[in-house]
Amino acid sequence: MKSLKERILELKKEKNAVILAHYYQEADIQDVADYVGDSLGLSQEAMKVDADIILFAGVHFMAETAKILNPTKKVILPDLKAGCSLAESCPADKFEKFIAAHPEHVVITYVNCSAEVKALTDIVCTSSNAVKIVESIPKETPIIFAPDKNLGKYIIQKTGRDMLLWDGSCVVHEAFSLDKLIALYKENPDAKIIAHPESETHILKTAAYIGSTAGMIEFVKTDPSTKFIVATEAGILHKMKQEVPNKILIPAPSEEDNTCACSECGYMKMNTLQKVYDCLLNESPEIFVPDSIMKKALIPIERMLELSK
Repeated sequence: MKSLKERILELKKEKNAVILAHYYQEADIQDVADYVGDSLGLSQEAMKVDADIILFAGVHFMAETAKILNPTKKVILPDLKAGCSLAESCPADKFEKFIAAHPEHVVITYVNCSAEVKALTDIVCTSSNAVKIVESIPKETPIIFAPDKNLGKYIIQKTGRDMLLWDGSCVVHEAFSLDKLIALYKENPDAKIIAHPESETHILKTAAYIGSTAGMIEFVKTDPSTKFIVATEAGILHKMKQEVPNKILIPAPSEEDNTCACSECGYMKMNTLQKVYDCLLNESPEIFVPDSIMKKALIPIERMLELSK
């Protein structure tokens, strides 16, 4: 009897489909994907897809972004309930009022937001290019940055820009325990702490390197150290281990007393290999974005991609 992975690969060929997966997906899903990446890489890849179907193994806003960038393709998501705490922290109606209350500001939103919020935006960014995009705005121009306040604070510190921040955050990246992290570091003083900029400031202060998921993977590949404490969603460890099999990777501890003692995104883990198979078989659930929102949201995403070349 064929394995689920084999059946997915057969279906993918039969239906002329491509599977795009985020680094935070479970290992089995990453193994059947045509491309595994972070938000920027996935956006760039989605635009290039010429297959009939894009199966997006990630969360809802990522699948929406793929649909916006490649509107003629059928975009499907294994579980429609795979949302994002950060995206949900910024409802479009409230954000629209916030923008109206602060006219003359350029609006920059992190890609982790809904299509409706992107449609209210001047330019989108990811953690890979946020600093570059903020620095592309003239110094005298005031900026609204949303929805992630922790990424916003990190960018302010890196650029010296005074930005107005929306009060949103990611529960996964705010779950790290500083006390447990310090205790872990004392046990492993030869390790380098690396962190995602969505983490809180007190965590970032401990880090030898701060960067996007793709940036963190590149860092462990090129840095001469042999041991790293990794402060981001634990799904990244699968790809990291493949890239640096001889290095020691330790997940940063979270406040939760859970089985892996690391930080995992419950939304990302809603997608399973079985759901990927069912989604491909039924070509459902499908992602739909209203045309008016799609056209408006495409402009700030294209601006980001142009600046990221």
